[in-house]
Amino acid sequence: MTRDKGGHDDTIVVMASFVVRTVRRCIAPLTRTRIFRSLAPRVMPRAERVIRKISGGRAQLSGLLVPSLVLHTVGAKSGLPRDTELMYTPDGRGNAIVAGTSFAREKHPAWTYNLLAHPDAEITVRGRRMPVRAERLLGPDREFAWQLIEGQWPGYRAYERESGREVRLFRLRLVPQHPAAART
Repeated sequence: MTRDKGGHDDTIVVMASFVVRTVRRCIAPLTRTRIFRSLAPRVMPRAERVIRKISGGRAQLSGLLVPSLVLHTVGAKSGLPRDTELMYTPDGRGNAIVAGTSFAREKHPAWTYNLLAHPDAEITVRGRRMPVRAERLLGPDREFAWQLIEGQWPGYRAYERESGREVRLFRLRLVPQHPAAART
């Protein structure tokens, strides 16, 4: 048995990966049901806030199955700070892809308007807050992003079909911090 860079046995890492993929395949269809889509917009944000508070921002309920982050934006109309818990898909280049599915509701979620108005934002991942710049994905980049997203969460694009709108996808690129700013 060999160990990976984190000191984990390869067999354990492979088994954990298999378990997560299997659970995702079982739970993903449930998240597309009418009852989930009607309850989740009210229940999930509250549950996420409780978990975030208890864990000091290091854990999220959605993070048990998929990579999750907290997006910190400025309100498009209000100019006030806004925080939103989201699942994300790594793009393989150190960036996060987020999809404005809003549980297949007809309207785009508010955070997408915030990013369109103010693309400079921040994310918190596992308790670490980092600056990002949002880039809306269109054309071939958008299609490639959907492939990555569905590789992580099978059938996720069904939200787009069911909502009757083109879901906004964004790439959140990490913004290098100036060394002096990182120390403050």
